[in-house]
Amino acid sequence: MTDRWTPTTWREKPAKHIPSDYPDAADLARVEGELKALPPLVFAGEARRLTELLGDVAAGKAFLLQGGDCAESFKEFKADNIRDTFRLILQMAVVLTFAGGKPIVKVGRIAGQFAKPRSEPIETIGGVTLPSYRGDIINGMDFTESERVPDPQRLLKAYTQSAATLNLLRAFAGGGYADLHNIHRWSLDFVNKSPQGARYRELSDKISESLDFMAAIGVTPQSHPSMHQVEFFTSHEALLLGLEEAMTRVDSTSGDWYDTSAHMLWIGERTRQLDGAHVEFLRGVKNPIGMKVGPTLDPDDLLRLVERLDPENKAGRLTLIGRFGADKVAERLPRLMQATKAAGRNVVWAIDPMHGNTRKANSGYKTRPFKQILAEVSGFIDVARAEGVHPGGVHLEMTGQDVTECIGGARELLEGDLGDRYHTHCDPRLNGEQALELAFLVAEKLKDLRDEDLRKAS
Repeated sequence: MTDRWTPTTWREKPAKHIPSDYPDAADLARVEGELKALPPLVFAGEARRLTELLGDVAAGKAFLLQGGDCAESFKEFKADNIRDTFRLILQMAVVLTFAGGKPIVKVGRIAGQFAKPRSEPIETIGGVTLPSYRGDIINGMDFTESERVPDPQRLLKAYTQSAATLNLLRAFAGGGYADLHNIHRWSLDFVNKSPQGARYRELSDKISESLDFMAAIGVTPQSHPSMHQVEFFTSHEALLLGLEEAMTRVDSTSGDWYDTSAHMLWIGERTRQLDGAHVEFLRGVKNPIGMKVGPTLDPDDLLRLVERLDPENKAGRLTLIGRFGADKVAERLPRLMQATKAAGRNVVWAIDPMHGNTRKANSGYKTRPFKQILAEVSGFIDVARAEGVHPGGVHLEMTGQDVTECIGGARELLEGDLGDRYHTHCDPRLNGEQALELAFLVAEKLKDLRDEDLRKAS
């Protein structure tokens, strides 16, 4: 394999899950040319900062919280939806920070998470067969022939929506909305209303006491602006490589190539072929990158992929995002962690407890049981601890909205409740209450690890 790389060398490799059925290839090329002329969505310096923070995660000094929509849509693009997801991530981060005693690196699946690989290229309903829905950036969700035709203009609409989303996120992150006291007050509302609130009240009370103490000694948002603002980063799966190529620019300060569509990009479970287009593209950009790691991956193949994507073994460059299923994580994850540890690889290990726990309810809705999601996260932490590896983070599909897509949780959503507010355009997401509940439960696990470390140190 040659080391020659440009933003276009991926076109020489086999590419999976990139639509090839655009009716007019010249129109697609013209739109990609328009994207090349548009301003970057993020900046190289921001991506370098995220790499630095993820280096702390790799060293066990921080924890990664990555979450957001399964697939963003044009229809659900509302300021309130963006705000609620941003707020939820901040609430979860405060809980995890206090319990784990470490900073939380906050990365949203937002401002670019539009495209989705599909298991089948076609679907049949009522005897009618049409191309599968692949995300609003490619085609429409409505089951009509015209909607399912890939349309290059959707790329431009996705860019515009991503730019507007980033503009709002930056305003929230730096404009006072992210004040630490506000975030904790929102979490207290959740605790007071949750059927399991008493379980979380002790931790919430300790956070309140800490904030009161800080205020008493003069540590306030006015005296310490860091309490008034947060660092927040964006990410998405780098699936449509024509779009990613168009958004890849040379950084004027370093001379390196950066994909300016997001701070962090990841390769999916279905597109991580060593000789494939997606690995080829992402090996050449300097952004921090992720790779989904599933139960079928062999340790030797994992090490070859890690070497290909991160030949310099730079801490913070590569995040491995496990997605096994609650019933497989204890069996399949250890040998992969053993391989990266034995090879001395400075990777971040995180867990995606969503995809391996998807099933179809009797009603026909896809869903994910909350208890299995929690079990996979717990299993991940236990395996990491046993292998001497830092449990680096969680990667969640979730929304700040009050949807009914995953069963279980404190309010014990049942299969019969799924149809009430099943709004996802692709896969089921944790709702706001379930996601925050998960944060509290993971916080208990992290607190136990922290207490154990303190006992050993003493």
